[in-house]
Amino acid sequence: MANCKSCHGDPGKGNSVALNPPPPDPGGEKMQRNSDGELLFKIREGHGAMPSFKNMLPISSIWNVVSYFRSFNKQYTQQVSPKPAKTSEGKTKIDLNWLKEKRQLTALLTNENNKVTKPVAGEEIQLFAVRYFGNLPVDKIKVTDKEGKAIFNFPEDIPGDSLGKIRLIARLADESKYGEIKTDTMLKIGMSTWRPPLNAQRAMWNIVQKAPLWLLISYITIVVSIWGFIFYVLYLLRVIYVIGKGFRL
Repeated sequence: MANCKSCHGDPGKGNSVALNPPPPDPGGEKMQRNSDGELLFKIREGHGAMPSFKNMLPISSIWNVVSYFRSFNKQYTQQVSPKPAKTSEGKTKIDLNWLKEKRQLTALLTNENNKVTKPVAGEEIQLFAVRYFGNLPVDKIKVTDKEGKAIFNFPEDIPGDSLGKIRLIARLADESKYGEIKTDTMLKIGMSTWRPPLNAQRAMWNIVQKAPLWLLISYITIVVSIWGFIFYVLYLLRVIYVIGKGFRL
């Protein structure tokens, strides 16, 4: 609903957007001919006119999308690995700490098990700034050191809201061991940016008071012309009635 339907349409309905080439129906034969790995790769990396979603969706969510597509194929049989992926015990989390003087963001990866908290070393962490149309990667993928820390250099020119706040998402690049681990927070570390609301300027899709002037003038002119013509016809009918009444007398 959020990322696929706008182009691919409803699965099994064949109502995709008229593009060239047309996006395949998720429930159709063309889409279902792909293997699970092919679908995962194309969604993550992009394919043809379709953009990459690896910065917007964690791999677990992409697998959920693939599974949803497969639910429209009654002949599909999922191939399950005989050995499930190794998962970590306890609670793993990412904490973010802003170093203002160095303009660096420290991500601390820890695992708590039996009330004992230990740093997690050697894991790749990705950092994103949330944008309107996707997530913007901040710096490169970093690997946690022996203290469980990964340091990201934060650019000075990333715009925030009117107060300079930026919504940040940090997550593990590999979810096979710990599952989907991420943190989502707002920090006042960006450039203060004021953007007028989308309905502030005149536009076709805006409310009546903010419609383009040429459209308002055209509309009023058409309405006045139609009603003027109607009243003119009524006036002529009145004239014909009076003339006819005079002949009868």
